[in-house]
Amino acid sequence: MTASEVLSGGLRAIDTMTAGMTKVTAGYLLDAPRPTLVECGPALSVAAVIDGLRELGMEPGDLAYLVLSHIHLDHAGGAGDVAAAFPHATVVVSEVGARHLVDPERLNASSRRVYGELMDEVYGDCTPIDAARVRGVADGDRLDLGGGRFLDLLYTPGHAKHHIAAFDADAGALFVGDSVGVKMPGMTAIRPATPPPDFDLVLAQRTLDRYRALEPAVVYLAHYGAVDPPREALNEAADRLRLWAETAAEAYAEHAELDHVTETLGRRFADEVDVASDDPDAGRRVALLSGYRSNAMGLVRYFEQRAEGRTAT
Repeated sequence: MTASEVLSGGLRAIDTMTAGMTKVTAGYLLDAPRPTLVECGPALSVAAVIDGLRELGMEPGDLAYLVLSHIHLDHAGGAGDVAAAFPHATVVVSEVGARHLVDPERLNASSRRVYGELMDEVYGDCTPIDAARVRGVADGDRLDLGGGRFLDLLYTPGHAKHHIAAFDADAGALFVGDSVGVKMPGMTAIRPATPPPDFDLVLAQRTLDRYRALEPAVVYLAHYGAVDPPREALNEAADRLRLWAETAAEAYAEHAELDHVTETLGRRFADEVDVASDDPDAGRRVALLSGYRSNAMGLVRYFEQRAEGRTAT
């Protein structure tokens, strides 16, 4: 049986079982007249999500929307499979990244370069989705979930230029993808997610400021679950992002090589994973989703682009 969890506000979390581990990536099902799934995980584990939806009574014609925070494969890789299993669902994604779900050849190729052998072990290729079923959205767009309930869509770059968040104002629930960071079982703090190719520190900080202005009642991370209390969690995320960026910048100034920045981050933030945890997957989850090297790569690329005047100011 697929793992699912009942949350407040007519919401269920479905464990995508990414990489065969629990609590790596969550899919969130909003129980509304037009049922909506937020995130679906990678293609190689999407069967767990489809099975979970069916176990919750979702028939093929029931799902109205699949909302993707961004097109990285740990969030959107299984979108084509979900679309095939639920043929009336509209796939909702930032207008910046929508074309890559219609024709995912470049997305798959670039992901294969980044992930290497993990592409065939953990992620898998994203399959194409008919353009008529993909809705590219901009900041301020809304989804009508029926019964007077809406989902507000916010353009929230920083982690990626194609990142959006979704806000259910009635429930006060804010779904933030990777834009707040990562906190999975066995982690002692929220860790920023700063991967290449288009992480932007200034935009990431602005996105966190915007979230705080919303004053959400609950903040849901894709990796993994709610962070509480929300105001304190968002403050922590901003503080940790600043600290990671400052640490990486100091290391980069000392020696502008990726290995040096990676090693510095690893020494400085080793205590973010509880090595004494009785969860055997604690370290593996973090290494997979927010490892030191991937975060260092994004920060180093940001520093290089900033020096060239190609980042937000």
